[in-house]
Amino acid sequence: MDARWWTVVVLAALPSLGAGGEAPEAPPESWTQLWFFRFLVNAAGYASFMVPGYLLVQYFKRKNYLETGRGLCFPLVKTCVFGNEPKASDEVPLASRTEPAETTPTWQALKLLFCAAGLQVSYLTWGVLQERVMTRSYGATATSPGERFTDSQFLVLMNRVLALLVAGLYCVLCKQPRHGAPMYRYSFASLSNVLSSWCQYEALKFVSFPTQVLAKASKVIPVMLMGKLVSRRSYEHWEYLTAGLISIGVSMFLLSSGPEPRSSPATTLSGLILLAGYIAFDSFTSNWQDALFAYKMSSVQMMFGVNFFSCLFTVGSLLEQGALLEGTRFMGRHSEFAAHALLLSVCSACGQLFIFYTIGQFGAAVFTIIMTLRQAFAILLSCLLYGHTITVVGGLGVAVVFAALLLRVYARGRLKQRGKKAMPVESSVQKV
Repeated sequence: MDARWWTVVVLAALPSLGAGGEAPEAPPESWTQLWFFRFLVNAAGYASFMVPGYLLVQYFKRKNYLETGRGLCFPLVKTCVFGNEPKASDEVPLASRTEPAETTPTWQALKLLFCAAGLQVSYLTWGVLQERVMTRSYGATATSPGERFTDSQFLVLMNRVLALLVAGLYCVLCKQPRHGAPMYRYSFASLSNVLSSWCQYEALKFVSFPTQVLAKASKVIPVMLMGKLVSRRSYEHWEYLTAGLISIGVSMFLLSSGPEPRSSPATTLSGLILLAGYIAFDSFTSNWQDALFAYKMSSVQMMFGVNFFSCLFTVGSLLEQGALLEGTRFMGRHSEFAAHALLLSVCSACGQLFIFYTIGQFGAAVFTIIMTLRQAFAILLSCLLYGHTITVVGGLGVAVVFAALLLRVYARGRLKQRGKKAMPVESSVQKV
């Protein structure tokens, strides 16, 4: 066995690095169950769609099909490869923050309360269910330990299918801008979104939920890096300052150890690598979606396009692996899991709609404050329900992280008041 193989084995089985937790699970029965191997298999499944699709797009562009194409397939190829440039008369202005005639302080307060409650309920429930599905057994009895659900990709598929249906129904019922973006461009954001979601679910097998939440909060740093690389953005000094504070707070939390070492799942190197993968893929998704909005589409159209390709990739990969039927059988064996997975998907889809409505009514700053508070509540709720412990140093680290996030919101608001162009808030179209 060569050195590279040993590296994979060590990454998947190394003991905890800092935050205390329960004893790690027994090692996988075979090397095919290693997360790294499953990641490569999933990626190969996605590539079986991406590579031929990319080659077809390049072929149609080289052949100048837009000018020479004919036949029944021409409208489909045009929509998928070249897009449709909207005419001035066809354009529908994107939803903006408009003040209705009956706007009163009481009415605005009620709407804000509705948005905050919707976001909190949707994503707090989603967080609790996510941890339940990925870290606890189903069907346990006095004589049987039950079995755990292990296929993160199947869970991603369920979330995306419902989100696709909700976005499609919304587009049918509510008038949208004429769509002009080439459909294939959604596939890049979709691929990174699927991979980030897979890493997010898979990481819960190795790290505690509070650790995962703080990792999400720290994605400001890679988002800034991706912004420089992908969009050539420049940042203010205060943005680098808050990014540094977030790094310090996360480090304080990760390097602290709880007094009850068996109270939370082990934080392993595998988990940290998966979280890094989640942050990197999600950062790319945000920046790519920001670039796609140049086509003057609505957020719901973006939601539909990304989820359409996500369903295509995940269904194809699961069918190639023969895992789609196994995931369905697991749902049949455990009705409790089926209910949890369905509710998880409902919370994911509804949460995205609440995101659009909140930003449209109150702006990105208010939305960011609500979601920052949601992350803090999620850590508290997870500790209460699943027995995670946080030391004083770890608690201070959490406080530093959320203080830095709120400082970013305040600084953006001041820049806006002074008439300067503040950097846009990280894209929130695909949160889960």
